[in-house]
Amino acid sequence: MTFSIVLHGVESTGKSLLAQRLASHFGTIWVPEYGRVRAETHGVDMDEQDLLLIGRTQAAMIDAAMPGAHRFLFADTDSLMTAAWAEMMIGHIPDVLLTYPKADLYLLMEADVPWVPDQVRIYGDDPVRARFADISRTVLERSGVRWASVGGDWDARFERAVSLIQAMAPPQTSLGFDLAQENE
Repeated sequence: MTFSIVLHGVESTGKSLLAQRLASHFGTIWVPEYGRVRAETHGVDMDEQDLLLIGRTQAAMIDAAMPGAHRFLFADTDSLMTAAWAEMMIGHIPDVLLTYPKADLYLLMEADVPWVPDQVRIYGDDPVRARFADISRTVLERSGVRWASVGGDWDARFERAVSLIQAMAPPQTSLGFDLAQENE
């Protein structure tokens, strides 16, 4: 069985770096954030159609990556985070963004690290960032998904994430023999 784990939260909370680090740690793959690529290519002014495309494309990328994952598939966001973006950008959440398959676990990255600006990050003012963080949390709560908060410095985030993932799916135990060796 492959478990899907989505990193969820506002900009500049380490989702991409943590997804990469977790995938490396667990010997599997991760899915990058399509919305970032879209913003880098087309700009940050988005309407409902742009957000629907992002949600649909992110869901398709996660689905396409699942067969190549080993035990875990990490995704740097999914349609639930796109729903939070929609609330921030257009003032409402299109229903379709809430209908895509949900992950087995969401790691809500707390906004307790400094915001680092770049060409596509737009919600860095403290009150706006706090509002976005509240919306992100509320989307998870209302969706009824399994989630946990991850905060602290970068190493603390990694250690907490690993602990949560191992609690959800303990390491597989060996039966004491290797079928490949038995067939030699």
